[in-house]
Parts: sequence; structure tokens; C-alpha cells
Amino acid sequence: MAVVIETQLWQLNPTVFLFLFLASFLSIFLFPHFSPKTTSSLSDHSPSSSSSSSSFLHFQRKFVFLYSLSSVLEGLWLVNGEYVMVNDGGMRKQEIAMVLSAGCLASLIFASFFGIFSDALGHKKFCLLFSILHLITGVWNTLAAHPAIWLASVCLSLASSIFSFSFEAWMVVEHDKQGYRQDALNETFWLLFFSESASMIGSQVLANWAINHSPASTFVTPSIISVLLAVVNIAFIMKTNTESPSKGKLREHRAAFFAYIFRDKRIWFLGCAQACLHFSVAMFWLLWAPTLVADGREVQLGLIYPCLLGAKMLGSTAFPWSLSGLLSLRIEDCLLYEFITAGVIVSIVAYDYQEIGVFVTLFCLFQAVVGLILPTLARLRSMVVPNEFRAGMESLSLAPANAAILFVLVQGGFYKGVNNSTILFIAALGLFSAAGCMHMLKSLGKQPHQNWHKR
Repeated sequence: MAVVIETQLWQLNPTVFLFLFLASFLSIFLFPHFSPKTTSSLSDHSPSSSSSSSSFLHFQRKFVFLYSLSSVLEGLWLVNGEYVMVNDGGMRKQEIAMVLSAGCLASLIFASFFGIFSDALGHKKFCLLFSILHLITGVWNTLAAHPAIWLASVCLSLASSIFSFSFEAWMVVEHDKQGYRQDALNETFWLLFFSESASMIGSQVLANWAINHSPASTFVTPSIISVLLAVVNIAFIMKTNTESPSKGKLREHRAAFFAYIFRDKRIWFLGCAQACLHFSVAMFWLLWAPTLVADGREVQLGLIYPCLLGAKMLGSTAFPWSLSGLLSLRIEDCLLYEFITAGVIVSIVAYDYQEIGVFVTLFCLFQAVVGLILPTLARLRSMVVPNEFRAGMESLSLAPANAAILFVLVQGGFYKGVNNSTILFIAALGLFSAAGCMHMLKSLGKQPHQNWHKR
């Protein structure tokens, strides 16, 4: 007689989505009524000009749209890549680890220096390269009978690295070139990260729709959709105004970059904090699903994923509140408390097994804190790092993080020498280290806080 094993299904309460939506909505629309001060988004040259306001809104919407469209490309491959490796390819855990390691190694060797080239040659060119890499991957997966997954991993890893610094750096450089106030960047920063999370949710819906329809139609596949989006992205980037690259040759810029970076301790502490955050967030996305399914019950991961992104959106909307003056804290203090909070949350997850509902709550809290950290770090970069070195500093700070991620993938995924709890403890330690970097950065006391709204 056959033995039937029944599996219990854990379901997420649908009211969570309603709560996240309403909370984000209230956070955005109540802020102007509770903020003790309002910041002008106009140009410094004509503070009362309606034409300047219209110009800034056009500039802001253009970059938010570009960043959102690029985020859809990123999210589309995150969902489709996992589906291809697990369902279509039937790859084992060790094989998946090696494919991811190939992409991480490529980012470590090449992408660590992309930012320096982007600063010297122009961010627009590297934003185009981002779209071209997605276009090549999409065309290759569409035309090849048996596309090499490792090649897609390499191209997409390089594209993800470019996405993490070039678009933001391009926006900041163009913002300063147009003469808009520096405090107007605050609004643009949180809008970028808010739209990124929203676009990731949209890309999940788009990828699932394409995957469900691909068996019935050869013209509706995630690869074809990514090709079309990449073409639209390239056309939009080409249509934007031409930027002015850094003055001087590449060799001169590289020499100036390293001379400036190595003598400024503030940038060292900031770069270390960014590396720790990048590693911890990467470990979270690597282990959140295995942590939930380890319970043995069936979990609808496809519903929890947008919930996590929704929590990140809510965290992004809290950024303008932190700058409103309601809390008289320096930006380093804000980041210090945020990193400590994130580290405590990851430590609880790593310490002991919890009920799935508790895990999901902790994961949402972590993503909300990350959603608050990202625009705050972007603002601190504008205060510490010169625009001509911004992308180079960001890409170079990814090198130690990518090295640590590569170590975890090889040791934990291939050789199974490191368990998930240990990896999460290391991630928590990284977040606490980032908090220490913020404390050291504050102790230097060299940031022009009084001049931030006057530049």
C-alpha cells in the first residue's frame, strides 16, 4: 500500500499587502503636512521661477523613468534566471553555485574598475553598456538552442555592477551641471530607490506572465521581452542630452582618483560601509528562500517576494522624514542606528529557528531598514565624495564585497563548508562593522553639514 505524505501549506495574510500599500501612501502624502520645513527644488539662479521648477521636474522624471525601466530589466532576469536554472536546466545546488560564482568572479575582476572608466569616459556610455549587455543576453537566449547559462551569468553580473553606480552618478553629475539645489537630490534619491522596488515587483509579474504563456507562444518569452525593453532603454538613453565627461585623459583621471582616495579616510570608512551592506544584502537574497522552506512546509515564495519589496518601498518613503528636522541627528548617526538595527534583525534570524511568520516579519523589517539606508548612503556620498570620483569609489567598494560573496558561494554552495547560520552571522557582523565605520566617520567631523543646503 502506498504511503501518502501530506504537505502543509503556509499562506501569507493578504492584508499585509494592503498594509504596506496604505503605509507607503500615508508616508508620502502626509509628509508635506508634518514637515517643519520645505526644501526648494528650484535652480539656485532663479529660486522663484516656475520655469525652473518645471525644468527640474522634467529632469527628475526623466531619470526616474530611466532608472525604473532599467530596474525592470534587472528584475526580469532575477526571476527568469532562477526559473531557467532550477526548472528548465534542472541544475543542482553545486551547479547553481558555480554559475553564480562565475558571474561574481567576473564582477570582481572587471567591474571593480568600471566606475573609474565611467567617471573618465562618461556615465552615459556605461548606462548604454548596461542595456547592451542585457540585449546580448536576451538575443543569445532567444536564438541559441542550448544557451550557456554561465555566459548569461557573467553578462548579467557585469550589468548589475554597472546598474549599482552609473545611473546614480550620471544623475548627480547632470543635476549639478543644471545648477539645481543640492537639497533637491534628497527627493530624487528616495524616488529612485522607491521606483526600483516597485519596478522589481512589476518585473516579477511580467516574468511570470511570460513564463506561463511561453509554452503556447514562441513570441512571448522572458528573453524576447528583455530584448524589447533593452532596445527601448538604449533608445531612451541615446535621446537624452549629451553629458560632459571628466576633463583630462583616462590615465590622468585614474592617477588623480587613486591619489585622492588613498589620502581621504572619510572615503575609506564610507567605502567599507558600502561593501559591508552590499555583502549583507546579497547574502539575504541568497538565503531568504532556503531559510523559509527549511521548515518543511510548502511556502508560496512568489507572494512573499513582492511583500519584501513592498517593505523596502515603505522604508524608502521614510527617508524624507529622517531629513525633515523632526529628528536632530547627523546623517552618520542615522546610518549608525540603521546599520545596528539591520544587524540585530539578521542576528535574530541566524541565532535560532523561528516560525515562518516570524521569519517573514523579520525579513520585511530588514528590507524596510535597507530601503531607508540606501538613499541615506547616497546622500552621504554626495557630501563626502566629489562627483568626478563618485562612480569609481562605488565600484571599487564592491570589490571586497564581491570577494566575500565569491568565498561564500564556493565554500558554502559547492564545498558545503559553511552553513547558512554561519553565513548570516557573518552578514550581521558586516552590518555592525558598517555601523562602526559610521561612528569613525562621524568622529572625523569634517563633513560640511551647515553648507549642505547652501551649495
